Amino acid sequence: MARAENLEFLIEKSDSPTSVEARQAQLADPGFGTLFTDHMVMIKYREGQGWHDARLQKREPIAMDPASSVLHYAQEIFEGMKAYRLADGTTALFRPEENARRFQASARRMAMPELPVSTFMQSIELLVDVERDWFPPVDGGSLYLRPFMFASEVFLGVRPAKEYLYMVIASPAGAYFKSGASAVSIWVSTDYSRAATGGTGAAKCGGNYAASLVAQAEAIERDCDQVVFLDAAEHRWVEELGGMNVFFVMDDGRLITPPLSGTILPGITRESIMMLAREEGLTVEERPYAIDQWEADANSGKLIESFACGTAAVVTPIGTVKSEKGDFTIGSGGPGQLTGKLRARLADIQRGVVEDKHGWVKRLF
Repeated sequence: MARAENLEFLIEKSDSPTSVEARQAQLADPGFGTLFTDHMVMIKYREGQGWHDARLQKREPIAMDPASSVLHYAQEIFEGMKAYRLADGTTALFRPEENARRFQASARRMAMPELPVSTFMQSIELLVDVERDWFPPVDGGSLYLRPFMFASEVFLGVRPAKEYLYMVIASPAGAYFKSGASAVSIWVSTDYSRAATGGTGAAKCGGNYAASLVAQAEAIERDCDQVVFLDAAEHRWVEELGGMNVFFVMDDGRLITPPLSGTILPGITRESIMMLAREEGLTVEERPYAIDQWEADANSGKLIESFACGTAAVVTPIGTVKSEKGDFTIGSGGPGQLTGKLRARLADIQRGVVEDKHGWVKRLF
């Protein structure tokens, strides 16, 4: 048994874990989001009782009543984070307390109970410890962690549920994008919006991503890797990609990114990149940036680089932008120097290659 605040985690390891030979074969090319480890974490919540029945157990299907609230009213949130194998062979997390706090913020917006930061941390650390043999040996490989929570109460009625299930699963991860290109291509969505003022754009909930899928399908049909969304009111201002924040590098040393105004997810990678950019001497501006300005600045040479960032893809150069009005190329269409430098600095910190001056890296074992 392991204790987290007032909770005791029951540890029930799988009696039929993946064999060493099978695991090694799978880890040789893990891909992203398709391979999963042997165990998961589960904690229950009931109104009046609070969090209870915490356990680490064999990963298996969830028995769910067809009237479970989440299936009808989509009361659900999640997080995305990674565990890394450091240069000295130890294991670490990158700014995990920030994920815990954002998970709480998402819960508040979705009228769900808040999981204590310490309990969130304990659940993550327990799973990483048990699955320490699942780190892929591929370049840039990591153990992707997916904490999530959903309304499990069996009822049909439009109100916040009284019962919830919190879980964590783990997935060995390689590269996020499969195109093999050095820079990704972006499709500008003009028919669909990701979020609106007063909505759930700042919460990490599944509904935001579900709403983005039709636009992402459009992007794929046009041979683009990702979709970028504009604001819902004017369809003019760049907000974010389907699953990543976006940055613009200007020739005068400015780094511009859309402001957090309730419609954009406050990315942990985004915040880290802004801090590193300031250390590089750049002026970081959080301000609105129009799609027409993006094209004009790219064509004039004022904009020299663009990149997207997030936990899964880390920092990804944007080479071309396509829309119904036409296409434009950013710089040479490949990765820019600053983009590469920021990505390398962040990755080196995450993997313990350089000194962690900010205390971002939490070593586990």
